[in-house]
Amino acid sequence: MDDSPAQRQWTFLTNHARVLVQIARDPGIRVRDIAAQCLLTERAVQRIIVDLENAGYLSHERHGRTNRYHVIDAGQLRHPADSGPTLAELLAVLLR
Repeated sequence: MDDSPAQRQWTFLTNHARVLVQIARDPGIRVRDIAAQCLLTERAVQRIIVDLENAGYLSHERHGRTNRYHVIDAGQLRHPADSGPTLAELLAVLLR
């Protein structure tokens, strides 16, 4: 097993959680700005947004040339070990 510093690095939040938090903070945020805030590529952010929409956590409406996102925060978290709190309760903690 490799115990190098690069192998031991981990974070509490996934990229999906980071993107969702940015959208919850600013529903009119651009993909470019999400990518910059989360240190991701724009393409990665686009894929994550599609994942979040397919999972029922997010929807969007087109307003001219921009998107306006809506976080569907009444839903439950997907993993069985995370059952209980709603997405709204988790976001309330992360948005403080």
